[in-house]
Amino acid sequence: MKWLLPVVVAAVVQAEDAPLPTPPQTLRETINQLDAAQMQKAMDALQSNFLAPASLDETALQRATLEGMIRRLAPGAAIVEEKAAPAAVVAIPYLAEILDDRAGYIRPGALDAATLQQVDTALKSFAEKRLPAVILDLRAVPRGSEFDAAADFARRFASRGKLLFTIQKPSAKQERVITSDQDPLFSGVVVVLVDGDTSGAAEALAATLRQNVRAMIIGTDTAGEAVEFAEFPIGSGRAIRVAISQVVVPEAGAIFPNGIKPDIAIAMAPDALQEMFALSKEKGVSQFVFETERTRLNEAALIANTNPEIENSSTLRADRNASPLRDTVLQRAMDLVTAIGFFEKKN
Repeated sequence: MKWLLPVVVAAVVQAEDAPLPTPPQTLRETINQLDAAQMQKAMDALQSNFLAPASLDETALQRATLEGMIRRLAPGAAIVEEKAAPAAVVAIPYLAEILDDRAGYIRPGALDAATLQQVDTALKSFAEKRLPAVILDLRAVPRGSEFDAAADFARRFASRGKLLFTIQKPSAKQERVITSDQDPLFSGVVVVLVDGDTSGAAEALAATLRQNVRAMIIGTDTAGEAVEFAEFPIGSGRAIRVAISQVVVPEAGAIFPNGIKPDIAIAMAPDALQEMFALSKEKGVSQFVFETERTRLNEAALIANTNPEIENSSTLRADRNASPLRDTVLQRAMDLVTAIGFFEKKN
């Protein structure tokens, strides 16, 4: 895909005589600056002088060490209930829609074989209609490490032979390389929507689309959990869950633990997003993107001796008071698609 998009960055200019205050260091930042000798001196001082010595016995130190390690390694480690049932997930149904004849919208809802067939149908339809862009909404994809499924979705966009990502374990010999082995079903502008709940396989899909088809990512930082977990029993019905492998995208690097930073950052309230997902089951997402045009007084209304502006005034007031739901993330995606189309036509 060959296109150039000017990026406008809003800058905050600070007066020279009023510099921004330096934020205080966090505890982690302070400890990270200590060398081995300083850490040992700090531990010795605690053990020798703290007013409650029992709080620093061997068991307490082991607990503190384990707690600190899990906090530092999160989301790559956690203490969990052994063989606990997975948390209930509210399923968001698949949805495909054409937005104003400018872009095809796809919300997979899940990364599985059944959904992939529906995506294939939608992409073929978009290609037949010569839509210039596809918006892939990954905000509703449940957490999971179905990386092979993520690769299948990526192959619908990436060119044959492209390296999608690798799955790496601590040993360099334990690396699995995943490539695209088919021709794409869609070639054009790709925009991906993500949020803080976008995790695992969905993160791998977003990252490889950015790398391989120059997809633009809109939303907030993702969860940073593009890893495979294993659980190891520790007794009393508990287990420690540990990340044992991770997804690495060529050139971009690992997604764990910092997640994906969007190209355009914009956040939405989770409850508003879930409400829109629920309401879109029947009427789609266009209702949350485009403003409804006001009916104006025209020649036909004059002949009919009516005034739609007066007749609809009460409805307009109700609409203003209701503050209709708007998917601001999807709106920015449509703005981006429009801007790209404008610059492509000019060039």
